[in-house]
Amino acid sequence: MASTLPSNQPVKLTKTVIDRTPLPSAGQIFLRDTELKGFGLRITAGGVRSFIVEKRIDGRVRRVTVGRFGELTCEQARKKATGFLGKLAMGENPIAERERARMAQTTLLQAFEDFMRFREHLSPKTVYDYRRTVTVALADWAHRPLIAIRRDMVLERHRELGEKSGEHYANGAMRTLRSLFNFAIAHYEDGFGRPLVTDNPVLKLTQMHAWYRSERRQTVIKVYQLGAWYRAVCRLRNDDAVFAGTVADYLLFLLLTGLRRSEGALLTWDRVDLKDGTLHIPNPKNREPFTLPLSYQLCELLARRKEEALSAHVFPGESRTGHLVEPRKQIAKVTGLSGVTFTLHDLRRTFITVAEGMDLSPYTIKRLVNHKMRNDVTAGYIITDVERMRGPMQKISDYFDRCFDVEPGGRVVPMRARAEG
Repeated sequence: MASTLPSNQPVKLTKTVIDRTPLPSAGQIFLRDTELKGFGLRITAGGVRSFIVEKRIDGRVRRVTVGRFGELTCEQARKKATGFLGKLAMGENPIAERERARMAQTTLLQAFEDFMRFREHLSPKTVYDYRRTVTVALADWAHRPLIAIRRDMVLERHRELGEKSGEHYANGAMRTLRSLFNFAIAHYEDGFGRPLVTDNPVLKLTQMHAWYRSERRQTVIKVYQLGAWYRAVCRLRNDDAVFAGTVADYLLFLLLTGLRRSEGALLTWDRVDLKDGTLHIPNPKNREPFTLPLSYQLCELLARRKEEALSAHVFPGESRTGHLVEPRKQIAKVTGLSGVTFTLHDLRRTFITVAEGMDLSPYTIKRLVNHKMRNDVTAGYIITDVERMRGPMQKISDYFDRCFDVEPGGRVVPMRARAEG
């Protein structure tokens, strides 16, 4: 923070006065001119001496540098300052115009970094997707000023991405760009309060009906496919690839819990309580933390992993963050061995489909998969605790066991109770 010497009284700025003023030990000091109000000199601890003009504008003291002492004489600087203050007296705002000119050079990448500072709540997956959009899909625009990105450019890039990388990818990239422009419209203002960016060029896609239609995926693993899928997953344990066994456990874990892939991948041992037979997800997609009961089968899987644990993550991987990322190669291998094509989110859909087929109440299913119950007054009066969900969870795991053609798990009892029994 700028510091001014207590004895720093206004003086007539001359070369002699400036040369005789000692440097501050830290920060900066100001010498203010008695001849022209608002004109002064800033001296930093590093020895930089700069002429300045100060003026209260819209309730705020604004300061602008006129030039360096040595490059300008005191009289030259005072003359420039007089012209500057004269513009302000005529209703002009050179400070705002300078700020506007500077902000006009704000690039897409700079806007993204500012955006991220104001969006600290975003999940790691969302941050990763946003950054990939800016540095990959829009890499050649990253250092381009925002105001230079035109509507026709957006329309063309959307089409190119759709043809090259797929319609879903193109829509996602443009949604990210739309968010960045909405942020820029609200965030960047000059001294007059005028926005730097007044138009979101991504609106062109809506106006031209150019968004690709994306049907929501409804794919699941069919009941008759589960046995072949399970046997293929088990065969991963014999694979020599690093973390192949971890991937096998991860795939089975997602199917038996219905968790989202990121919730499973980010799970750490401090969130797992094998004594009570529960796991806790503190930061799910919908921002509503929840605790999930573990079936007998899940407790066995996690207990086995715990005995061999060398990481804080339940499912460690070679990523920079230490957890497993989407195992594309192993998924492809399971598909090849079983003939069952699937994605990680298909495992969650399969869990929900099985639960719905067992005549479980909609409220129970929503609690198990942590779906929000919007606009449902009744749901607000239903208290579904962990133990009430344990029976349905065990019932689902036992059903999967029958589909896998293995012996069903066992009694619906937490591990602690089994140990005490």
